[in-house]
Amino acid sequence: MNKTYRTFLYVITDWATALFGWILFFVYRKYVIEPEKFGYQISIEIDKNFIAGALVVPVLWLVLYAMSGAYHEVFRKSRIRELIRTFNTSLLGVLVLFFSLLLDDEVNSYKSYYNSIIALFTIHFSITYVARYILVYQQRKQFSERKIGFNTLIIGNSTKASNLYKELENGESQGYFIRGFMHTDETHDKDLIELLPDLGHWNEVSKIVKEKNIEEVIVAIESSQHIQLNKILNLLEGEPVKIKVLPDMYDILSGSVKMNQLFGTPLIEVNTQIMPDWQQALKRLIDVMVSIFVILVFWPIYLVLAILVKLDSKGPVFYNQERIGFRGKPFKIHKFRTMKVNAENSTPQLSSNSDDRRTKIGVSLRKFRLDELPQVWNVLIGEMSLVGPRPERQFFINQIIEKAPHYNHLLKVRPGITSWGQVKYGYAENVDEMVERLKFDIIYIENMSLSLDLRIMFYTFWVVLKGRGK
Repeated sequence: MNKTYRTFLYVITDWATALFGWILFFVYRKYVIEPEKFGYQISIEIDKNFIAGALVVPVLWLVLYAMSGAYHEVFRKSRIRELIRTFNTSLLGVLVLFFSLLLDDEVNSYKSYYNSIIALFTIHFSITYVARYILVYQQRKQFSERKIGFNTLIIGNSTKASNLYKELENGESQGYFIRGFMHTDETHDKDLIELLPDLGHWNEVSKIVKEKNIEEVIVAIESSQHIQLNKILNLLEGEPVKIKVLPDMYDILSGSVKMNQLFGTPLIEVNTQIMPDWQQALKRLIDVMVSIFVILVFWPIYLVLAILVKLDSKGPVFYNQERIGFRGKPFKIHKFRTMKVNAENSTPQLSSNSDDRRTKIGVSLRKFRLDELPQVWNVLIGEMSLVGPRPERQFFINQIIEKAPHYNHLLKVRPGITSWGQVKYGYAENVDEMVERLKFDIIYIENMSLSLDLRIMFYTFWVVLKGRGK
């Protein structure tokens, strides 16, 4: 399945329907609204206002659609959800357009305003949903004909897993292309071995997800194996897959799951969405805008700090270090250098308040966290966010996971320049302190919102003013 092509198809369709809807509304205003005011028929002219609206309005609709999540997971759309999403975004968009572009129109009475809102909403919503319905219908038809689908992995090797596979394959297609199963013990169901390839033990699921390009994982284990479920979910944290389990496991799952009735096979989908789509889009927009602002406005401070670092000790101005980011992807984090060259030999080390590896200027930079300023570049290019769990090196992650396997939960979001753990706990000097700080980052992820981000940024600013870094 070509996700890029399908997304482009939705975008270009939405652009075309938004343009057509705006043109029809323009005609409606000329034939209905304006004659009520002036008392005679108004001729339709292609003037600069019409051209400006035709260029700008469809783009505004696309931005609103993107922020609402319309182009997220385009292969998983349903007709009902698309109806609700289109209705809500159309209503919001019409209100925005009315108050920004139409409120100063010359009208005969306030009734004309109400008529304009109703007409614009009816035209735009009807055209947009009909076009989207056609796209979704065609897509669902391709699923039913097994022309497209999701690479799927079954975890489990019992009769339950075998029966699940037979039900998915023999019934109406639900979009699953089963690529194999992973066993949880050595007692294999005979039918399953004949039907599907055994891809190994479940503790290697992350490796198989990458090798087989798996998009969905269905956990089909016995009730006696429930204790393994959390371990499986921990391994899958940060992986770009949908996770589903059989309904009889519902009693051991938290409220982060939702029931999904899929034709004849009911499955429970583990909800991995941290924030609503519109908040995620707005969070990313804030990251980009703040990063650009900091770089353009505070470049003199960057220059002064770079000179101070260079004059203070031999070595480069910036220190670049590999960290593990979103979904386990490595990236280079950028800082002003605060330690002597070759401060670490072969074994990674954490810093402390009495660390003699720090340079003179490095002590001050770390105290007020000015060494973190270059990371706005990481934020700008999408490797980090302003707020999120601090990224760690793989060396320390391996040690943390031995004590706290749920660390993988942090890989579901972009790491940040500052975090709730950083504000509440501060810098960690050893792995045990990293594990202790981890609980604050987990709390942040479970309660992630724009309002919480603003509070964390406020407290971070207060910490910087007080010089509580190290």
